[in-house]
Amino acid sequence: MYDIFIKNGTVVDGTGTKPFDKNIAIKDEKMYFVEGDVEAKRIIDAKDRIVTPGFIDTHSHSSMLVIEDPYLAPKLFQGITTELVAQDGMGPAPVNNETVKPWKKAMAGLEGEYDYEWDWRSVEEYLNKIDKLDLGPNIAYLAPHGNVRMVSMGLENRKPTAEEQRRMEEELQKAFDAGAFGMSTGMIYPPCVYADVNEFIELGKVIKKNGGVFVTHQRSEADAMLESMDEILKIAREGGCRTHFSHFKICGKNNWGLIPDILKKLDDAKKEGLTISFDQYPYVAGSTMMSVILPPWVHDGGTDKLIERLNDKELREKMKKDIKEGIPGWDNFIDFAGLEGIFITFVKNEESEKYVGMNLIELGEATGKDPYDAIFDLIRDEENIVGLVDFYGKEEHIKTFMKRDEQNVCTDGIIGAKPHPRLYGAFARVLGKYCRDEKVFPVEVAIRKMTGKAADTIGLKDRGYLKDGYAADILVIDFENIKDNGDYTNPKQLATGIDFSIVNGNILIDKGKATPKKAGKVLRFKGR
Repeated sequence: MYDIFIKNGTVVDGTGTKPFDKNIAIKDEKMYFVEGDVEAKRIIDAKDRIVTPGFIDTHSHSSMLVIEDPYLAPKLFQGITTELVAQDGMGPAPVNNETVKPWKKAMAGLEGEYDYEWDWRSVEEYLNKIDKLDLGPNIAYLAPHGNVRMVSMGLENRKPTAEEQRRMEEELQKAFDAGAFGMSTGMIYPPCVYADVNEFIELGKVIKKNGGVFVTHQRSEADAMLESMDEILKIAREGGCRTHFSHFKICGKNNWGLIPDILKKLDDAKKEGLTISFDQYPYVAGSTMMSVILPPWVHDGGTDKLIERLNDKELREKMKKDIKEGIPGWDNFIDFAGLEGIFITFVKNEESEKYVGMNLIELGEATGKDPYDAIFDLIRDEENIVGLVDFYGKEEHIKTFMKRDEQNVCTDGIIGAKPHPRLYGAFARVLGKYCRDEKVFPVEVAIRKMTGKAADTIGLKDRGYLKDGYAADILVIDFENIKDNGDYTNPKQLATGIDFSIVNGNILIDKGKATPKKAGKVLRFKGR
């Protein structure tokens, strides 16, 4: 007898082929196509529904939240059954006794502040800890370059010595040995921002040796986008590693004319034989920590040093000058989004919550200060735990990148009091708005970009497709009604339209209702 039998559904299998009618049976966490009816403990009638592989979020910020809330409802209700965490070069491991305290502060700005003790140091210890939780989605891990650099040479703004470079390579190898799928880096965040291309090339060789993937928030998504892409392609070429751009986009109306050149670089890389891919969230606004508005030199030495500099009147004036006049190679968020286009999404202290939802002009008016001083004070007083949403693009550009073969879908969802709606709705939005309503691509292409394409990018061997013997991560979807319900005003709205979410053969959404239990597991990379 099977555990679950799904009948009468239209299968969209993740390969990109046309939908077809087939029944699916699940036993011992695996799925199989079957003919006719079979006996099962649970029968799901999927008439007028599509049956797909579980969605794979290749850019997730759940590595800290998962310890407090392992069910991760915002992800499950939009169909995500696997998350790739430790993005942008920042993750919970590796850390050491010397760095854990400042790193907790640095991580809080990106993934939230939590009261629990960090009782791990290595990647292996962290993964073992979360594998014991009642996970909803599966969790896969990237070795964060920032952590690897930090435990090897601290948070200083300088090049590594030969010995420090060797230690970085050893730390990266330890992460691969623990099951990491690759290495992430956030080239606008400290300490990743301090690394040069040669550092990444040498680490890329370790990634290549292990068959992993280099995942990068590149150095610029605005004025220096083309030069930034050249740097990443050089790493791919000379490091020899598969390379994946995080949350691919072009920011600021002054840079929209670069799109043809951007697409040409992707085309040329493919002709050259480089393995290049990217993920994308389907919104015209981004989200990250507020301190990205500060020039790179302000971050040198970590959060405590940043706060010291914000208390220095002369250095404040230099910050304002650098923001207003610009620094070559730096993504200046205020330049491309404007003070009016950057909104506060979360803060650390309750007394500052009244500012959440304001843009920087409104913050200045509410505090009676110059907008620059107002936001500098807020970052300082909240100990760098302030989030933002910034408006940077146009719908037509989203669709242009979305249709590329290199693209797969992600959330890049950051937790907060008023988070970006992508945290709750990115995948449902692609399937409902762009696929069903606007017909940007057919359903089999949309599903492939959420499943098989993402699995191939990460290096997952038994997920992302509906195939005999594959892991039973399966969705039953009401395609005609799937919808992202959150917006920038009320983002914390669960998506609707996922009738059933099955993770490793366990039903976590049953007829649209949450049924938490132990289902997900830590997925460990075993090479390609």
